[in-house]
Amino acid sequence: MRISRDKVNKLAHTVADTLADVDEAEFLEDRNTIRQEARKILEMLLADEVKIDAAARGKITSQQRIILEGTQEWDILYRKYYNDEVKRLGI
Repeated sequence: MRISRDKVNKLAHTVADTLADVDEAEFLEDRNTIRQEARKILEMLLADEVKIDAAARGKITSQQRIILEGTQEWDILYRKYYNDEVKRLGI
């Protein structure tokens, strides 16, 4: 999934703000550092998702016969290959 940098920053702000409101969470760094780390983690997860998506799509296109995107068969194979790739990467 592709998300704009602004949206990733908004999510990172939300994560930092939410953690600041949780009594069980204690910041050892300032809130901006927490926000930046949250942004980095979100960007890494989104990059991993793009790789997983590409791998699943690649496996579908490598089939001997053509499977059209949007068909039930394509959806089933996509979910299967996507989940296999997630397991393989240990996410």
